[in-house]
Parts: sequence; C-alpha cells; structure tokens
Amino acid sequence: MSPGAALGVDFGTSHTVAVVRWPDGRARPLLVDGSPLLPSAVYAPPGDLLLVAGRDAVHSARLDPARFEPNPKRRVDDGSVLLGERDIPVAELVTAVLARLAEEWRRTVGDLTTGEVTADTPLTLTLTCPATWGATRRALLSTAAAEAGLGEGRLVAEPVAAATYFAEVLGRDVPIGSAVVVHDFGAGTFDASVVVRRSTGFEVLAVDGRGDLGGLDVDAALVEHLADTYAPAHPEAWARLRAPMTVEDRRAKRQLWDDVRVAKERLSRSPSADLVIPICDVEAHLTRTELEKVATPILAQTVQVTKAVIDAAALPEGNRAGVFLVGGSSRIPLLATLLHRELGEPPVVIEQPELVVAEGAVLAATAVLASAPASVPVTGEFPRIVEPANGALAAPAVVAPISPAAPDRPAAVASAPVSPARNGSGPRLEPATDPLPAAPAFPPGRAAVPVKTPKSANRPTRFGRDTLAEPALVADLRALSGHDEPRVYPEPAPARRDDRKPVWDEPRPAPARPAPRRRRGGFSRFLRGLLMFALLVATPVAAAVVAFHYATGDSYTDIIEGIRRWVDGLR
Repeated sequence: MSPGAALGVDFGTSHTVAVVRWPDGRARPLLVDGSPLLPSAVYAPPGDLLLVAGRDAVHSARLDPARFEPNPKRRVDDGSVLLGERDIPVAELVTAVLARLAEEWRRTVGDLTTGEVTADTPLTLTLTCPATWGATRRALLSTAAAEAGLGEGRLVAEPVAAATYFAEVLGRDVPIGSAVVVHDFGAGTFDASVVVRRSTGFEVLAVDGRGDLGGLDVDAALVEHLADTYAPAHPEAWARLRAPMTVEDRRAKRQLWDDVRVAKERLSRSPSADLVIPICDVEAHLTRTELEKVATPILAQTVQVTKAVIDAAALPEGNRAGVFLVGGSSRIPLLATLLHRELGEPPVVIEQPELVVAEGAVLAATAVLASAPASVPVTGEFPRIVEPANGALAAPAVVAPISPAAPDRPAAVASAPVSPARNGSGPRLEPATDPLPAAPAFPPGRAAVPVKTPKSANRPTRFGRDTLAEPALVADLRALSGHDEPRVYPEPAPARRDDRKPVWDEPRPAPARPAPRRRRGGFSRFLRGLLMFALLVATPVAAAVVAFHYATGDSYTDIIEGIRRWVDGLR
C-alpha cells in the first residue's frame, strides 16, 4: 500500500460512507457493492454464525425481521441489542459494519495496517463522530474500527469535516475569524453547529442538536398519514402492520417502511409518488404537498435549533461565511426554504450531501486553508486585566492584530513594521520594539475605566484638534509626515484694487417682456366645437334607435326606411 493513501469513514445512522484519498491528492468514494452508500444495518443469523452487514443484511431481513437492526448508531447507549435469541453488544454491531468497509478496502487498495510508515507518514484512518459525543461513545467507535481491521485512527468532529469540505472542495471563501453554519440533518440524528476558522484550522464554537430527530421521523409521519387515510377502510390490516405478531406481519411492516422511505426520496425529486400498502393491497398516491404538510413540524424544530445556535455563538455582523446543508435528509426542498426564510440567507445544497463528512474528514488533516482575514476576528481569547494593589494598571502587552478593527470601534494599534509572511499568503506584523506609554493610574478600589481628560489639561495642538485623534495617533501621523508641528505659512499680501466699480455692483436692466400674441380664427373654432358636440349627441341617439328596432324584430331595410320617413317629416 502506498504510504500516502488515507481513508475517511463517516459511520451514519442509515448509511456508512468511506472516501479514499490517494497519494496524488485525489479523493474518491469507496464503492461497496457498486454504491458509495453502505447501509448501516446488521442481521444476526441463527446460531453462532457471523453477523451480516450492509445490503446483505437488508436482504436477509426478509427471512426474519426480528434478527435485523437497521440503525445501530441509535442504539449506541443501549449496551446490547436482542436480535432473535442472541444478545449482541452494540460494539459488535458497529464492528460488523466497519468490517465490511475494511474488506472492500483490502480488495481495492490493500491492507491499511501494513506498509512503510515513517514519522512523516500521515494518519491513514479518520473517523467522524458528532461533536456532542462524549469519551465513552468515541472510545466505542475507535475500538470497533480497530477490531474491524482498519487500525488506529483519529477522530474528527462531523461539523469540522463539513466545514473543511465547504472551504476546500466547494472553494468557498472562509476567512480567518469567520464561521460556517453546518446544518446536519441525517436519518436518525440532527446537529446544528457554528464552526469558526482559526489560523490552525476549524474549531466548533457552538453546537446543539437532537439525538432522536432525523429522516426516520419523517418516515414515521408519512406512515401515520397513510394510516389516517386508509386505516378506516382496513382496520384489521393496519392493526397487524402497527403491532405485528407473526413473521409475515413483520415482513409486511418492513416492506411498508422501506416503500415509504423510497417514496419520500422520490418526492424530493418529483411532485408525486406511488406505493403499495401490504396486507391492505391498496395503491397509495402521495404528493409533495402531503410530504411538506407532515414534515413541516419536524423541519421547523431543526430550523429553530439552528437559529438558537447562531444566536448563542454571538457572531459579529458579516462574519458568517455561509449555511451548509449536510446529511441525506437535507434533500427535502422544504428544509432549504424554511432556513432561507428564518436566516435571510439561502443555504448551500449539493447533489450528494451524504459524502460531505467523509470527504471533508479525509481532507481535514492536510487542508491548507489560505485566504484573507475577516473584518472582525473571532478568537475567543481576550487579555486578562489584573488590577494591582496600588490601583495602577500595568502596560498592555504588544499584540499584533490579526485583522483590522471594526469601523464603528476604534482600536489603538502599536506601530509595527510589516514583512512578508513565510507562506506568502499576506503581510505579517512584526512585534514593536518601542515600549508603549504607561497606562493612566486609577485610585485603589476603582474600576479600570478611563476618566475623560478635561479640555484644559494637555490640550492637543491644532493638528490634533482638527482630526479629533488621540495624542498617540497624532504623534504617529506627525512622524509619518516628517513634521513635529504643522508648518505655518505667512498670509499673502492683499492685492491692489483700483477705484473702478465692480461689474457685479452695476444695476442690470430688466428684461423686456414680449407682447402677447393675438389669437385668430375664433369663429372657425366655435363651428368645429359645435360640430363635435352634435356628433357626440347624434351617435348614441342613432345607436339607441337601431337597438330599439332590432329589439322589436325590424329588419335592416325597415330601419333604413323608418329613418328616411323621419327625415322626410323634418323637411
């Protein structure tokens, strides 16, 4: 195996994804049975036979669904799971799923635990886990990977991996100090995180979520919607589907849930989907409107949690690089719409959100995130002010700022020469050698709040008053300009003026108003007006006469003859 090859694994609730990074830097998903998505499902055969994982477990579940566990990640705190007559620890279920990946890895690449390994060789295995997982859950995942044959690896938080994918693969600009909001809506869990970029990488600033909320809850809501629609006509069949007692009923229930999940995924791409309800033998028709109706209460919870996490992070204005949707269940179009309405920013959605975490994890170790710093830094580190016994504050330490200050908040910055950075990404500030002036003293017991200096004391020069600047800043500006004091120039001698009266003092004649023009042709205009009035009156009268004759049944010739007789009578 090439020493530079690496494997990133995202153990999910519904599917497990692995991405291989080759020595040349290419990252490709590891295909298992021809698909990048390996079902995180385990089937326990009778007796002491080995556990079956992946798609083989899904197909074997048709024999006896009681021996099938579709979501081991949701049972991580249960200790053990009863499958048939076998009580199996959860760690063995996770090991069985990861062992299926290890088998495909050896067949495709080689043995992950062998090869030439030196001090400069990067870690070959990276596992992802939710940011809220504690030491016990992380130890279970690491132990399962080692027992599966993947070897020792490192753990990376899922939102950190997603933020790395956002910056490296998508090419989005994430400056130092800015944050990426990761909305991870998977099959069984939901996490909302605010990930801040530091100079050394990404760091989770705030995280919250629900361990019992995911795409499976949307499936359950769709099943209940179908029950409300078709259960009144088939009560006995739905009773068997809700509480199966036989193997046939368990198979029917498993088939119903699988068909509902497929219909949900289809409704994310098309406006309608059809499925057959087992036992009832009914063809059900679902629309996207129905999906959005039952999914809105669930998706609204995720939106509110995301909004609360953003508020808790207290990000300065303009420090949010974007909102990133991760997880297979984030394909529901309504989720992006709700987030856009609540946050006022369209989230970033990609075609395969299931691969984001695994590929971001394999790139997190070697990603070089170089871009300009943000407008306002978010470092979480502030100088600690300790008030001595005598009440005098010590001189502050000289700290090179990583970004310019906000426009509405002036900052006192020590003068420091600028030199090129080592990585060539931008200028680097060298520490100043001249000590800063001592801070003003305050009486003992008083808070360290600066007292406004009276105008009469230490009044700045005219140069400082004109710019409304601090004395230290005025001194810097004077040093830059090369003059300690502003240069005063003598006023020029007044120019000689003659005795002639200025031209603007001479009175100006008023402009002559043109004589009014006499309008002609008044009688002709009167005749034209009279003719127009006659036409306006005659037209509706003629129309009324014609309409009356048509209404009484007269023909066209009768109407013409009547008009002719009326004209003859006028003569």
